[in-house]
Amino acid sequence: MKIFGIIGWKNSGKTYLAQKIISHLKDNKLEVASIKRAHHNFEIDKPGSDSFLHRQAGANQVIISSSKRWVKIVELQNKQEKNLNELLEELDSPDMVIVEGFKKENHPKIEIISKNSKIVNNEIKNVVAIVADHKLNSNLPSFLRNDVESLTEFIKNG
Repeated sequence: MKIFGIIGWKNSGKTYLAQKIISHLKDNKLEVASIKRAHHNFEIDKPGSDSFLHRQAGANQVIISSSKRWVKIVELQNKQEKNLNELLEELDSPDMVIVEGFKKENHPKIEIISKNSKIVNNEIKNVVAIVADHKLNSNLPSFLRNDVESLTEFIKNG
């Protein structure tokens, strides 16, 4: 299982790039998983749905299952969230995992630079490439944002 991260400032295009990379890897017949770090409270089931009502009633764990997909919701109740390695253990051995966020973890990362953003790779471990809208003068390999094919090849071979 190969792990590659995407980091960058808010609204730099991390999710857009992640979905393009995932799609390209899938086109190359690879089994792909993703892990997304959320910095805020989030809901995956809608208020009023059965699973929401189960959690609201006090269930700490809820599994929703169908013939198309399943999901497990765990209420942490302010306990420590899982780190990246613990989350990776939850996966069923994909070929590639694209990680959005988790910039302080120790996996290889690609930093997205937007026009007005400050480069953070001097402060972050394992930044191995940069993506930007324009050519950058960097010691790291750099890719244009729209060159997903070259970037995906770099990830596959990295």
